[in-house]
Amino acid sequence: MPRLATLFGALTLLITTASAQPRNVVFILSDDHRYDFMGFHPNAPDFLQTPAMDRMAREGVHLANAFVTTALCSPSRASILTGQYAHRHGVVDNSSPIPDGTRFFPQDLQRHGIQTAFFGKWHMGDEDDHPQPGFDRWVSFRGQGTYYDPVLNVDGERSRHQGYTTDLLTDYALDWMREGRDPERPFFLILSHKAVHAEFEPAERHAGFYEDIDIPYPASMAYTESNYRGKPHWVRAQRDSWHGVDYMYHGQFDFDTFYRRYAETLLALDESIGRVLDELTASGLAEETLVIYMGDNGFLLGEHGLIDKRNAYEESMRVPMLAWAPGFLDAGTTVDGLVRNIDIAPTVLDLMGVSSAIDMDGQSFLPLLQGGAGPADDREFLYEYYWEHAFPHTPTTFALRGDRFKYIYYHGVWDFAELYDLQADPHEQHNLVFTPSYQETANQMRDRLFDRLEEAGAMFVPMRRGSWQAGERLLRK
Repeated sequence: MPRLATLFGALTLLITTASAQPRNVVFILSDDHRYDFMGFHPNAPDFLQTPAMDRMAREGVHLANAFVTTALCSPSRASILTGQYAHRHGVVDNSSPIPDGTRFFPQDLQRHGIQTAFFGKWHMGDEDDHPQPGFDRWVSFRGQGTYYDPVLNVDGERSRHQGYTTDLLTDYALDWMREGRDPERPFFLILSHKAVHAEFEPAERHAGFYEDIDIPYPASMAYTESNYRGKPHWVRAQRDSWHGVDYMYHGQFDFDTFYRRYAETLLALDESIGRVLDELTASGLAEETLVIYMGDNGFLLGEHGLIDKRNAYEESMRVPMLAWAPGFLDAGTTVDGLVRNIDIAPTVLDLMGVSSAIDMDGQSFLPLLQGGAGPADDREFLYEYYWEHAFPHTPTTFALRGDRFKYIYYHGVWDFAELYDLQADPHEQHNLVFTPSYQETANQMRDRLFDRLEEAGAMFVPMRRGSWQAGERLLRK
């Protein structure tokens, strides 16, 4: 009988431990990774291999409706770290300075004794790579960085490192988890990759890995009248530009090479995720840690004749998101609830039991991860992108994206809005904005869009001082 009681007690302890709420968080952030470019995803190309992401989905949760509120590196990263829309945090493009007084939520974690570390691409404040408030450990690089032999700023000291950046950042993150922290205190770690940002450079071990694949061209990529009927004029014009399939990066790539390199660059990123999961498992930290994987924005691969992001089309604003916490999350779950980049900060704070001094727009999706309701009472959210000097072919864009309809409005160009029924037309090929039977829907969504902008104090378009001038490269020749 005593032996049975002991066994029962041990079993109870095991169950309690396995279901305990994690005390640590590892947040892995990628760049330009589109939502469906994961091997397990039903829309993924047949050839794609992402075993670590597949493992996260199989052993954890796939958040199938994750979005960013600005599909651009710096604004999205600022939204992740503040829980705020771009019009509130003020980092509206890739060269804007971080406004004085900006607070990032890891500062709140530090205040409660939680250890924090940042490894990788910061990309806020233009080229700044200096250690930022809120982090006990810091490894970063200037701007976009490089894929090979990067100069890394390690706690304020710069030095060149030999190797592939994705691997080096992962090495630093794993070393800190093993030896650089106090094992008695909880931690929050950000592993922020450069990959898979253009121009793509796969690790040497992966170069040519997809050389023989057939490219699955999207139906809307073809230059046909049917594809551009109802599309704004700027979309057709952008085909023949830096971010268009007919003159991408001003002729540096053909589309097939571009596509293959994108897929090959993703391989090392997936390996990095696998190394993190393996380390947590081997060290016994898996049951104490929530891992969240997310992209900072999506990426078009030929849709509407475009590449890159910035615009409000699904492939641009929709991102991959996975959560993994053995014993805490139900394995193999796909949840449909809406999640946005502004919801990351309140979720991490909620999990770790910390309040914040930041007035956040986002909401915790922790209940969603555990099978409850999503963070947004109203599943219609705001999207914003502000015109940039460096890439003037994409106009300032505001949108409302709901479960069924999306309304897109362009500011500062002589062009027309867009309305899509996402259930009937998930690839956004049929603009309904001028269709009589949808006029009421379009008008109502336009009113709601401007009401939200007005209520949020966002009825202005930020201007940034710039040194860009049309044709200056030609003038210098």
